[in-house]
Amino acid sequence: MKLNELHDTEGSRKERIRVGRGIGSGKGKTGGRGVKGQKSRSGVSIKGFEGGQMPLHRRLPKRGFNNLFAKDYAIINLGDVQKAVEAGRIDAKATITAESLRSAGLVRASRDGVRLLGEGELSAKLSFELAGVSEAARAAVEKAGGSVTVLEPKAKGKAPVRYADKA
Repeated sequence: MKLNELHDTEGSRKERIRVGRGIGSGKGKTGGRGVKGQKSRSGVSIKGFEGGQMPLHRRLPKRGFNNLFAKDYAIINLGDVQKAVEAGRIDAKATITAESLRSAGLVRASRDGVRLLGEGELSAKLSFELAGVSEAARAAVEKAGGSVTVLEPKAKGKAPVRYADKA
């Protein structure tokens, strides 16, 4: 087979139907839209309209709400941090921050920082500086000889501020 002999399989590419191009085409005159009425006109959008009956999206009950004050944390478990330390992706001697976790590929960017959760085992002595930590994670880090500093939520346009934990 040569490059100049390559071609598509028969019937794999279909030409589009040119509507409204003469009676002989089979889709001339009304262009497959029937005769008259709202749906035969251009620029008409009646999605969800059920002929005057109450539409389905209005008949069904509304549930739940969106909390405007909810924090959007990226979450990381202790077990994942331990694996990264063993693999050499995180320096155990340095303070672990959201930036170091992001550069190690453990978390993606989040609006409100990173929250540490306590699933998995932690054997390395690590110090964390993150936006949030669960009680189980704090206990596991301190049991391994490490420390946790929780950052104050950052105001818009400002860097996060450290504050002492009330533990």
